[in-house]
This record gives sequence, C-alpha cells and structure tokens, in this order.
Amino acid sequence: MNRPLRHVAVFFGVIVLALLVRVTWVQFVQGDRLASDPHNRRVQIEAFAKPRGDIIVDGESITGSELSPGSDLKYKRVFKNGPMYAPVTGYFSQAHGATFLEGVHTDVLSGKDSRLFRGPLDMLTGEKPRGGDVITSIAPKAQKAAYKGLTDLDAKGAVVALDPRTGKILAMVSTPSYDPSAFAGLSSKEGEEFLRLDKDKDKPLSNRAIREIYPPGSTFKVLTAAAALEHGTVTDINAPSGIPAPYQLPLSSTKIGNVVPDAQCDKVSMKTGMQWSCNNIFLDAAFKTGKDQMRETAEKFGFNQEQFTPVRTAASGYPSDLDQPQTALTGMGQGSVTSTPLQMAMVAAGIANDGKVMKPYMVDELRGPDLSTIEKNEPEVLSQAVSENTAKKVQEMMEHTVSHGTGSKVKIDGVTVGGKPGTAQHGADVNGERPYAWFVSYAKHSDGSSPVAVAVLVDPKDMTISRSDIAGGRLGAPIAKAVMKAVLDR
Repeated sequence: MNRPLRHVAVFFGVIVLALLVRVTWVQFVQGDRLASDPHNRRVQIEAFAKPRGDIIVDGESITGSELSPGSDLKYKRVFKNGPMYAPVTGYFSQAHGATFLEGVHTDVLSGKDSRLFRGPLDMLTGEKPRGGDVITSIAPKAQKAAYKGLTDLDAKGAVVALDPRTGKILAMVSTPSYDPSAFAGLSSKEGEEFLRLDKDKDKPLSNRAIREIYPPGSTFKVLTAAAALEHGTVTDINAPSGIPAPYQLPLSSTKIGNVVPDAQCDKVSMKTGMQWSCNNIFLDAAFKTGKDQMRETAEKFGFNQEQFTPVRTAASGYPSDLDQPQTALTGMGQGSVTSTPLQMAMVAAGIANDGKVMKPYMVDELRGPDLSTIEKNEPEVLSQAVSENTAKKVQEMMEHTVSHGTGSKVKIDGVTVGGKPGTAQHGADVNGERPYAWFVSYAKHSDGSSPVAVAVLVDPKDMTISRSDIAGGRLGAPIAKAVMKAVLDR
C-alpha cells in the first residue's frame, strides 16, 4: 500500500473508532440520562402511551385516564373532585409535569417501578407492566367537610386532620384550589389556564397545608404550656402565677395586653390562662423556660425539619438566635416562630396521643395492577415530645378551654374535645394586613384514645367581615368541629 492510501486508511479507521466510542458512551453512560430527559419527545410519548394507575381514596379512584384525540400523547390525566383533592394528588400534565403524589409515585403509577415487573416473562414478551395504584389514608367525609368549611367562607386557608395514634393524614385541604384536569393536556386553552393559575395573586397552585408557613399565634400556647411543664417552669397548672397583666417584655418598655380585659388575666393560673388565652401567662412561661429548652421541645414536635408524607413539606421554624424579648414573644406564637398547618396538627395530635408524636403520612400502601401489595406503610414514632404526665395536664387545659372558655364552638355532644383558638398578627392592621385565624383541636373516644386531631388556618384578608369578627374560635372552630364529627361518624 502506498503512503497516501495508508494515511487515508488510518484516517478513516480513527473516525470509525471514534464513532464506536461515541456510540458506546451514549448507549451505556448517557443512556439513562437521555432516556429520562423531559425534552426527549419519545420519553413523553411513552409516558402518555397507556392508561396510568390511580390514586385511591376509601376504595374509590379519584383519578383516571382518557384518550387525548389528535395528539401523539395518547392519554391524558383526569381528576374527580379535582379542586378538593388537588393538595393530595397534585397534577399530572402533558405540558407541565407532575407534583405531589402524582410526582412522588410516578414510577408506580406509570408502571416503571421495578417491583411491578414479572421477571423473565416480561423480558421474553417485551410487555411493559401496567401502572399500579396509590392507596391513600384520606377519609373522604373529613376531606369534604374541610373543603366545604373553607369554601363556604370563601376564604384562603388550609385544614389538616391527623389520626394521632398512627400519624395518618385523614384530610388535607388548601383554598383557593384548582382543577388539575383543566391543564392536563396540550391544547392552547389548557396552556392559558395554567398560566392564569400560575400568575394568580391568591396562589391556587400552592399547597397552604404543607408548603406555606405562618405565625401560629395563640395555638402555639399549647406547645409553650407543654415546654414549661416538661422543663419544670410550671409545676401546678391550677396555682396562681403571680404574672401581672399587661405583661412588660423583658429588657423592654413594651407592654402586651390581652383580648379579654387584663383584669381577667392578672396573676391567673396557667389553666385559666389557657381558658382565656392570656398572653401574659405564656409570654412569661416562654421567657422563663428559655429559648434553648423551648426550641428543644418544639423540635421534638417536628419544628425545624422537613416532613415527608411522602410529599416533602416546608419546615416550621423555631429559631436559635433569639434575645429575651423575642423568646417571650414565641410563647404566644408571634415574633420569629413559624408553622405550617400540618405542623400545628402534629402538635395537637402529639398532646392527644399522650405526648407521643407520630410521623405524618398519607399513603397506606402501593399496589400492583393485580392488587398485590408492593409496599405498605406502618405507623412510625417521630418522638416522645413530652411525658405522658405533661401531655395529660395540657389535655386538661385544652378540654377546659372548650368546656368553659374560648374554644366552646368546637363542642361535640357526648365527646371529649380539647381545643385552642388563635389569632396571629403578621403586619399592621393599618396596612391592610389582617390577622390569621387559627384553631387546633382533638376529639377523644371514651377509652381516652384520640382518633382525630385538626388544625385549621383561615386567612381573612379578602373576606367581607369586620376586624372584630376575625378570631380562630369564630372562623376556625366550626370547620374543626365538622371535620372531627366526620371522622367520629365513620
């Protein structure tokens, strides 16, 4: 072979070798990444090529799949009672992806989860498994009661109901909401609807129950009481405190009064302080307990950490860098302390469960298309936040608050109920920042066990009610009562 031909042969040999290396690299190194790239049209076509598994509530599907005419994406998702269940399901859209349970368990629902393969038979036939189902812990009557309660008020807000004994989420509602079916496809109309929702100042796509944090206001007094009792700041809930009203913040000239006349809260016991939501009692309790021990108790209830339900939640916050006045303010749920509605439901549930806080979850099990169980969730303890003795004392105060105090609107005939309303400032009234209205509560069986604890948040900013009517006991308690009755009546 002459020299020029040898050079040409070597040149083409190098090109062929480079192509082989590149093909090998793409297939074996980059293959998974390319196969899962959302911009890969083939991936999208495959994702929507067959009906998806369903999300189940109490034995009934709340999702489905329907043909999508005129598109190479054959099926699109549909949702039953979409706005009511959107905080649970999330959305599954041909254009905008997936969120919440639709996103977290997309491999099971789509049939891609390796646990759904039947082994060699699927490999031989090339048949792809059908999607499995996600079985939730949601109680439909409780979910409906929560949603109706908020929408009847035409209010922004959220409700979370838990089973304190297990941590199961029985209801999770956020308003205003949206219908995930409205933008499940690719049409221009559906695209416009998503853009409208995304730009809406009321944030209907946001899940207020688990992804937004708020000052918890006086509902946090439940945790303050638990911390003060657990750390020995208060030993007798019936003993006069000696704490004057109004209360002067430490190292400050600022005095904080009460909604009820100060004389009604002057030097009263912690039990009476809970009954009338006396700020002076809980400001002083937090100050004397101290920021470190307050934060320790808060963290045992779940603060300062994300929860996975399995949907990730925002972390509620009890800061570490507080001065004395700021520490005192946390005692009444103001200052720097923040919470999701789920977190305050966990506080109420932990107290109702004798101090034991269970990890919250809303998926009971994952099932294959043949109804076999591929994964089952079991209750798991998050922590023993406070002793049983401490929890019993806080229960006594919360139940007294319902029977003889500011929580009376949550009473249920023949049932022991504990509760605590709250009103949380988050700006000056003169600037139009109206306070949030909160209510936390639980109900007990005759044996002392509690099947339900509830947290209700109402944001009355755009409601046509007077400032004097904004109170947790007035706005939140009827919703909490309806949700608890729905669970008790099951």
